[in-house]
Amino acid sequence: MKGYIFSHHQPNNDKPPFQRLLDMFIELLQYTNGDAAEALQWLTQLDQQYNLTTTDYGIGNFIQDLKTQGYIHPHTPQQKPRITPKTEQTIRQQALQEIFGKLKKTKPGNHHTPKNGHGDETNPETRPYQFGDPLHTIDFTHSLKNSLINHGIDHLSIHQSDLETQQTDLKTQTSTILMIDISHSMILYGEDRITPAKKVAMALYQLITTQYPKDTLDIIVFGNDAWQILPKDLPYLQVGPFHTNTVAGLQLATSILRRRKNPNKQIFMITDGKPTCLKIGNQYYKNSFGTDRIILNRTLAHAAHLRRHHTPVTTFMIANDPHLRHFVRTFTQVNHGKAFYTTPDNLGHHIFEDYQRNKRKHTR
Repeated sequence: MKGYIFSHHQPNNDKPPFQRLLDMFIELLQYTNGDAAEALQWLTQLDQQYNLTTTDYGIGNFIQDLKTQGYIHPHTPQQKPRITPKTEQTIRQQALQEIFGKLKKTKPGNHHTPKNGHGDETNPETRPYQFGDPLHTIDFTHSLKNSLINHGIDHLSIHQSDLETQQTDLKTQTSTILMIDISHSMILYGEDRITPAKKVAMALYQLITTQYPKDTLDIIVFGNDAWQILPKDLPYLQVGPFHTNTVAGLQLATSILRRRKNPNKQIFMITDGKPTCLKIGNQYYKNSFGTDRIILNRTLAHAAHLRRHHTPVTTFMIANDPHLRHFVRTFTQVNHGKAFYTTPDNLGHHIFEDYQRNKRKHTR
C-alpha cells in the first residue's frame, strides 16, 4: 500500500456487514485501477488492523457474496478475480454520490447564473405574469395569495395583476469532451492526481446519463498520444511513462465534436503540467525542460482554432507551479475559455459547478 495512508476507520454499523465491506471494496478499486485481487488484499489488511469483520461474517464470506451477487466473476485459486459490469456501474454511482452529494451540501459557488427563460427546469423564484407566458407555468399558490391580499376574502377574484409564474432555467443540449492527462507526473511528488480525475469522470458520466440524457460526454486520455476511452474503462485507467501531448488531445476532441449535432460544445481538460510533446510525422518531438517554443506555438494555435469554432476549453490545473500557471493563463486568453487552479480534493466541486452553470446558458 505504498503511497497511501489509511486513517482509523469508524464503520457504519447501521448497514449490513456485506454492504459495509462493499462500500470499502468499491472505494479501494478506484485506487487499484480496478484490480479486484489487490483491492481484496488491501481490504484484508485493513480488517486485520481495524477489525472490520466479526466472527460471524469474515472476508471469506464477503468474497463468496461478491461472486453470488455478481460483483466479481467466479474464479479458481489459480485465477485472479475480475470485476463485472455490475461493479463498474456501482463504482460510477458511488463516485456520483460522493462528489455530487458533497456539492449539494456546500455553499453556492461564485459562478452566478442570472439567465432564465422558457426552459425545462423550474426554480423556486417567481415573477409577475406577462402576456404570452405558458399557462402551465402559473404559480397558483402565490397567485391566490396575491388575490386575497389585493381584493380580500369577501370578494375573491383573480386578476391578471395577481398572477405569478414560476421561473424556469433553460437547459440546452451540450456535447462535452473530458480530457484527462495520463502523463507520468500525475502520480509523481507523493500526490495521487489520477484517482480524483477518474472519480470525477465516472461521476460526470453518471450524472449526464441519468439527468441529462440528451447531452453527450466523450472521454479522452492524452500522454504521448491521445485516444478515446469508454466509461467502462475508467476504473482500470492508469498513468504511463508518458510526456504531455496536449495538441493530440485537442485534435481528437475537435474531431469528435465535429460529429456532434448539439448546439453547445465544450472541452474540460484536467492536467497538472504544460505540454511537453508533439508528434511530427512519425517522430515524437519532446522537451520537458521549460516551455518549448515549438510545442507552445502549436498548442496555442489549436486553442485559437477552437475559439473560432466557438468551443471553449475549461482547464482544471491541479498543480501550483508559477510557470505552469503562466502557460494556462496564456492558453485561456487565446481560447477565450476559463481556468481553475485547483487541488485533487476540489476538482469535483469545480467541474460539477461549472458544468451546471453552463447548462443554464442560452444557446448562442
